[in-house]
Amino acid sequence: MTTLTTSRLIISPMALEDTELLFSLDSDPLVMKYINGGRAPTLEEIETVFVPRFAAYRNIEKGWGLWKVFIKRDAMPAQDINEFAGWILIRPMNFFTDTPKYNDLEIGWRFKQSTWGKGIATESAIKVIEHLIDRQPEIEYFSAIADERNHASINIMKKLAMSYQGKIDHPDAGDDVEVVLYSKAV
Repeated sequence: MTTLTTSRLIISPMALEDTELLFSLDSDPLVMKYINGGRAPTLEEIETVFVPRFAAYRNIEKGWGLWKVFIKRDAMPAQDINEFAGWILIRPMNFFTDTPKYNDLEIGWRFKQSTWGKGIATESAIKVIEHLIDRQPEIEYFSAIADERNHASINIMKKLAMSYQGKIDHPDAGDDVEVVLYSKAV
């Protein structure tokens, strides 16, 4: 299994069995604010809805799936274990439609509040992007979507050198949910 590291982080593919990590992250209403209005899913919903969707696009060889991010204990004074911080999502854009874009990878992220404003999401996203570009020359674009009110995620997109492409209907949620789309050519 691939493990990526930075001076502060350990990043590796998430397993389908990592439901407790997913549940701990999604239990915070502020983390879920721009995902579903702040409702914390139950562990059963994680296991019966989120994990099967994750399993559908997970492809370890291509680097698709969720990459779990831990902050190294030596990067956090007074911690004696590596701390789960959140995840980076990688999958083809429009994966759950009839026209997935295999040369345009969607990147997304979800992180604990304790990491917000510390560059953890940006640092881990950059590391995963670099890893994928080095191994997959067929990738032409990286794209990201967000609720237009989610300024923190949009700032990460800008830090990743992505450009605003416009508003689109959310590719997974249908015509009733509009998001902003940012992308960059590789």
